[in-house]
Amino acid sequence: MVFQFEQMGLDQQPGGEKWDLAPLPFVELKRSFARWQTGLHGQGWNSLFLNNHDLPRTVSRWGDDGAYRVQSAKLLATLLHGMQGTPYIYQGEELGMTNIRLPMDAYRDVETLNLYRARIAAGVPEEKVMASIYARSRDNARTPMQWDSGPAAGFTTGTPWLPVNPNYKEINAAAEAADEHSIFHYYRRLIALRKALPVLSEGDFTLLAEEDPQIFAYLRRTAEEELLVVCNFSGQPARFPLPEGWEEAKVLLANYRSATGEAFHPWEARMLYRKAGG
Repeated sequence: MVFQFEQMGLDQQPGGEKWDLAPLPFVELKRSFARWQTGLHGQGWNSLFLNNHDLPRTVSRWGDDGAYRVQSAKLLATLLHGMQGTPYIYQGEELGMTNIRLPMDAYRDVETLNLYRARIAAGVPEEKVMASIYARSRDNARTPMQWDSGPAAGFTTGTPWLPVNPNYKEINAAAEAADEHSIFHYYRRLIALRKALPVLSEGDFTLLAEEDPQIFAYLRRTAEEELLVVCNFSGQPARFPLPEGWEEAKVLLANYRSATGEAFHPWEARMLYRKAGG
């Protein structure tokens, strides 16, 4: 099994540190995933993750944690769970938990504190330093788990090490468990598909539309089954003509209730299935 972090360094300035922010090179992100999917197929096993205790919340980093928080969180889950390997779900990722913005004296992460002192001493404007911290601090992913809308989000009856994210009243496990259309239940359906369909664990990988600036699409195939994953990785509508023969394929999962044709809503994801040669 291979743990690699190549994708995690793509949205930083070349030669810089993780705090030196840069736009995500989307086409290179696709190529990176494709290299590991094809390179390890039949040779090793991928570890699949976008988030952990050392990384910022993925929906805030690569999704849209505002108007399209639910859609983009589901898209990121679809993208990853359609690939070969073992997916890892960091606590709260299945709820679409977001980064937090704290006053500087509330941060606890040593790396964050050292960064602040060093860059302020070097004359970097404070607003620029804080923008990096809000985007990349490890404390973004270390706030208390948001269990319910009660005091301290149901995490503790005491005082937590870090403050609870203020959005816990809307984003919490109890609320998502009660909503069949939530991110939480979407993850449950993805996991059930991975257990039910051999193509998800055994199929090969082919990247489609490699140069498209919005669409991340790929095929998974075995001798018996085929899976097509299409994700509009942007906040703008997009078009993607389905490959020949896929027009009547079964939509296994989608993050919009109207998911047909070649028009894709902002942050729309679809997972389609058919028998091989069908």
